[in-house]
Amino acid sequence: MKIIGDPIDRRLLDDWQRDLPICDRPFHAIARAVGTTEEDVLERLEKMRSAGRVTRVGATCAPNSVSASTLAAVAVPDKRIDHVAAIVSAQEGVNHSYQREDRWNLWFVATGPDRAHVDATLASIGVLTGLQVLDLRLVRPFNVDLGFRMSAGKRGRNPAPRRIDLSVMRDGDRRLLQQLTSGLPIVARPYRELAARLHRPETEVTGRIETLLRAGIITRLGVIVRHRALGWSSNAMVVWDLPSARIDTAGPALAALPGVTLCYERSPVPGVWPYRLYNMIHARSRNEALEVLGRALDLPQLEGAAHKVLFSTRCFKQTGALISLKTETPA
Repeated sequence: MKIIGDPIDRRLLDDWQRDLPICDRPFHAIARAVGTTEEDVLERLEKMRSAGRVTRVGATCAPNSVSASTLAAVAVPDKRIDHVAAIVSAQEGVNHSYQREDRWNLWFVATGPDRAHVDATLASIGVLTGLQVLDLRLVRPFNVDLGFRMSAGKRGRNPAPRRIDLSVMRDGDRRLLQQLTSGLPIVARPYRELAARLHRPETEVTGRIETLLRAGIITRLGVIVRHRALGWSSNAMVVWDLPSARIDTAGPALAALPGVTLCYERSPVPGVWPYRLYNMIHARSRNEALEVLGRALDLPQLEGAAHKVLFSTRCFKQTGALISLKTETPA
């Protein structure tokens, strides 16, 4: 792991990945908590964002709640990987793209305001690359709230998925969520600037954020770190070939295992890709990741399950999800 030697930087990265204050001056509140000034917090966060340690200060949303997404993969000949990766990353709505150790070696997440947009993205990639695209749709999440702790011994378990109440959604919320997932401005009064961008009163914007958090639509509001830049560089996606009935017990057991950072069920592709249960292991070394895998293999719920381990080798793209198109008009 990259050592974050400065104690204030560690606290900003450890303690504020969620629960960003929703008040006039949130960074002033953080500064008081960590024992420094508002100006210092702003300078540190901007510096870490510029250095690539922090992706943004903003929100993550529950998958497939107010927008659509899918995990997808293509099998690319090695000599074409950079070219195809560039095509994939250029598509509006592709927000994550990785090369992994497998014949199906280019993996990405396609997002959009609705399923039709995602389908069009996958179809476009198929046409532009001439390659089959695996569409691995989410069936149910067991743990999708990724977070990383920088301090030894402080890496906590992520909260279980919450019930999502979509009845709270109002006109203008999708544009607000798009701004939050793209990142708040790192300024003294970020909510005032956000409200100005949306042509809405600041109190109305902060009220909607609080409502969307309580409803489980916003899963996390805080510092979104770039895990590779902070030392979590040995990242493995493990896929398990299990019948759906066994996933009822295997999914929660796997999600609860220390070292497992994401866990969910996805639809298989008959005759091509049989795997239904997925988990991610983000570790500081390959051996550490394999140790976590060893503990997973010892789970009785996974006994006898065929599996594959796909370590990531390169990250091509990592941004927030596409929720609202630029052409959508303000509420």
